[in-house]
Amino acid sequence: QVQLVESGGGLVQPGGSLRLSCAASGISFSIYGMGWYRQAPGKQRELVAHITSGGSTSYADSVKGRFTGSRDNAQSGYLQMNSLKPEDTAVYYCNVQIGRSMYWGQGTQVTVSS
Repeated sequence: QVQLVESGGGLVQPGGSLRLSCAASGISFSIYGMGWYRQAPGKQRELVAHITSGGSTSYADSVKGRFTGSRDNAQSGYLQMNSLKPEDTAVYYCNVQIGRSMYWGQGTQVTVSS
């Protein structure tokens, strides 16, 4: 059974930083690409960052230069978020696609507010 568990969200002031973690179980996480998505109230879920199994990254234009995705060689992925803005407020999810199946964590809330 594939499980993804996000952590590290919270309330932060504009300009601050947070580091999100995604812990995977039930799969050999390191052989799959992973994604970080976010969903703000009233908006569609959007891809924020993608990290290949080899560690190559790509980002949405809105977070380029501020967010950095990474992963270890085991069962975890990370999203370092710097220079946070109020518009980054959302629930953040990690994702793995295996064949035609998409797996999601429960999400972690990030709120950027003064």
